[in-house]
Amino acid sequence: MSLAVVYTRAQFGINAPLVTVEAHLSNGLPGLAIVGLPETAVKESKDRVRSALLNTHFEFPAKRITINLAPADLPKEGSRFDLAIALGILAASGQIAPAKLVDYEFIGELALSGKVRPVKGILPAAVQCQLSNRKLVIPEENCAEASLVKNCTLLGISSLNQLCQHLQDDEVITPFTASYTLTQSKTSCDIAEVKGQPQAKRALEIAAAGGHNLLFFGPPGTGKTMLASRLPSIMPPLTEKEALEVAAVNSISQKPRPITEWLNRSFRAPHHTASAIAMVGGGSSPKPGEISLAHHGVLFLDELPEYDRRVLEVLREPMESGEIVISRASRQVTYPARFQLVAAMNPCPCGYLGDSRQACRCTAQQISRYRRKLSGPLLDRIDMHIEVAALPDSLLTQRASQLNVESSSQVQQRVIKARELQINRQGKANNELSAKEIEQYCSLTGDAQHLLNNALKKLGLSARAYHRILRVSRSIADLMESEQLQVSHITEALGYRKLDRSVSI
Repeated sequence: MSLAVVYTRAQFGINAPLVTVEAHLSNGLPGLAIVGLPETAVKESKDRVRSALLNTHFEFPAKRITINLAPADLPKEGSRFDLAIALGILAASGQIAPAKLVDYEFIGELALSGKVRPVKGILPAAVQCQLSNRKLVIPEENCAEASLVKNCTLLGISSLNQLCQHLQDDEVITPFTASYTLTQSKTSCDIAEVKGQPQAKRALEIAAAGGHNLLFFGPPGTGKTMLASRLPSIMPPLTEKEALEVAAVNSISQKPRPITEWLNRSFRAPHHTASAIAMVGGGSSPKPGEISLAHHGVLFLDELPEYDRRVLEVLREPMESGEIVISRASRQVTYPARFQLVAAMNPCPCGYLGDSRQACRCTAQQISRYRRKLSGPLLDRIDMHIEVAALPDSLLTQRASQLNVESSSQVQQRVIKARELQINRQGKANNELSAKEIEQYCSLTGDAQHLLNNALKKLGLSARAYHRILRVSRSIADLMESEQLQVSHITEALGYRKLDRSVSI
């Protein structure tokens, strides 16, 4: 047979569209042509495939070979098609039976010796392969990552020769079986290590319970960064669906996460010199940015006013929609970006405004210019603004073990319980509630409604800030196991909107 069909998967964002590799042998001058929008690495596969076949003691046909990667209008990138192209040539030349390839999908890079090397982006391919009810043949090094997808039959191979022996029923490969259980691993950061700051710790607990964004402000050295780094330790573990989404983003962008960390929340802390493309993703071949790598996790921006204003403004749409759409001339890619923003800043350029230990040297104009680096729409999207004051010397010199404070695991239990209430009631975290759902699930007592109406008039809050106050109040009520929003819940939520006030910090 001079025509053979082999199935594989391309990489397009976090999706893995099916690619049909058609190999055709015909008379004419010997040569190998690859069509179907292949980029450089795909075109170079003809040399890798030829050497791999010869070094594995197969015959490389002395005919005109045409390889078509369908659909022809889908760009093909990387070395992931090597294995499928080699099998297509072998099947078309009759060296293996074409009927044996129908139930499989093949992904892998070939070395010149015929060994199979791992590729990135294997997890999205495993997800789609499982839906197609075919078996996935991949390099052995990729099996642990792909096994996160349940009910997907995986065959891990180390060489082209091993695979061909399996297809010829000489040595059957045993499907890969995961030998681990997914659990949340303990982090080295514990909230018990933070001395004092009861209001900031309470805000962290509320943020973790409802998935809210928050901003810490205060003088240098008061523990803002330390507090932010403890947030993942009190957040609920990722669900299997969420873990799969996070692992898929990591799979296409960098080395896969260790198996022991698959249920842990991400914590991304880009430097303030990061560009807009580094933050949201992009490039000629669009890759995920920091906000996508922080999907279902925490994006921490330290020294918030030091970021370029254009970089901060590109965060506004993803904070609302939970995704980022990157458009280029040849394609449009959508990446998930449902992250939890935690930011830290000083109250003024010198950092000591309101600090009892050291006098502020900034003028009113300098302070105003410094704060204007943060736009009103961006602050509107941050649910809580928390002041972190300097600790008294008597508290700072005490050992953490003497303070009798709660550990992260203790706080996390309350957070998990509150999050379960939200999922059972509305199917999502409180920060994702729409305006219509807020009306349905955030019912207020008469006194609470009166208090909120007065606050709206006095503070001049926007409609977005109004809805965010209600979402935070809902999370506070869930932690208190209260069905209706009370005056105390609204009062506490309003107390976390410090930067909405016109008074000085």
